Amino acid sequence: MVNFELNGAHVSFEAPATMTLLDMLRVELGVTSVKKGCEQGECGACTVLIDGYPMTSCIILAPQVEGRHVCTIDGLAENPLMKELREAFMENGAVQCGFCTPGILLSAYALLRDNKRPSEEEVKTAIEGNICRCTGYVAIIESILDAAERIAPD
Repeated sequence: MVNFELNGAHVSFEAPATMTLLDMLRVELGVTSVKKGCEQGECGACTVLIDGYPMTSCIILAPQVEGRHVCTIDGLAENPLMKELREAFMENGAVQCGFCTPGILLSAYALLRDNKRPSEEEVKTAIEGNICRCTGYVAIIESILDAAERIAPD
């Protein structure tokens, strides 16, 4: 039995020792905002926040989240910082197919939560574990910097 917090709610789930967090979230708990991509921890589509830090859920076994706090993009729907990020992504055209977007938004959220005024290089470092095949990253980086400006103007 795995006991953890998911988006602020206690979850108790009987997970086999070999089940990934990704499969537990998507298949067993119906959290489809967590995307299944490479299944090797390389693309970032399955990014979640574990105890506040972005991690790829495809290479974490479900039992490893025992007693931890797991947050998906759904858990931050009403968060003011996430709202600013989503708005900036839409205004700057940073979303195309949308497959990578939840993971990138979570990585960007963690960055801006801890660093209100990141440099462009810090933004690039924060999202380097998230692959986007549509946008070429320019609009994504601009959106994160735009959201930073909105939350911490000069």
